[in-house]
Amino acid sequence: MGRDRGTGDYNHPDRAGTLSRRTVPLGVPWIAVLVLAACSPRPDPDPVVPSDEAEPQDALGFSTRSEPADHLLHASEAHLADLRQLTFGGQNAEAYFSADDSHLIFQATPRGGTCDQQYTMRTDGSGLRLVSTGRGRTTCGYIFPGGERIVYSSTHLGDAACPPEPNFSQGYVWAVYADFDVFVADVDGTNLRQLTDSPGYDAEATISRDGEWIVFT
Repeated sequence: MGRDRGTGDYNHPDRAGTLSRRTVPLGVPWIAVLVLAACSPRPDPDPVVPSDEAEPQDALGFSTRSEPADHLLHASEAHLADLRQLTFGGQNAEAYFSADDSHLIFQATPRGGTCDQQYTMRTDGSGLRLVSTGRGRTTCGYIFPGGERIVYSSTHLGDAACPPEPNFSQGYVWAVYADFDVFVADVDGTNLRQLTDSPGYDAEATISRDGEWIVFT
């Protein structure tokens, strides 16, 4: 899910827990999935309740707004128009639309921050809101159909601190942290519930169109 797709390289731990490198042919998707049904969610033992207001952007280390960016298009581009940039500063990625196209959920590491957290904003860049706990590392958030709940994965129950970065000396890698678990919450980040509870990389969750099923790695 957005892991350096341009190179076709995807990195993951082998059975001994070390990072290894595989080359995946471009355009050939591979998914290891389990289907989650009839789970018994349990609350986060120490939930962080986000504010009801949009985040003060000067305190986040990055900002959001909508600015024209057609100057970034290649001269021969014939398919895209009205390109607009929404995030400024920090590292921002993995953005996904809500079902009604009114909001985006994305992960961001603010400038000077240590780890990706989940944020939502309107598609014009307004209404920025932190919706994860602010602890650990998160990845791959989605908004449920209906726009009332979100799902994402986080390591915060394993350790509130950001997990160590992987070794990039051989190129880009995505660390498969064993503390990742899948969580659901209300769209403002409240009422957090843990869905998976086992050692191993439980992440990359995606929701069915009816909102009844979750598929994840």
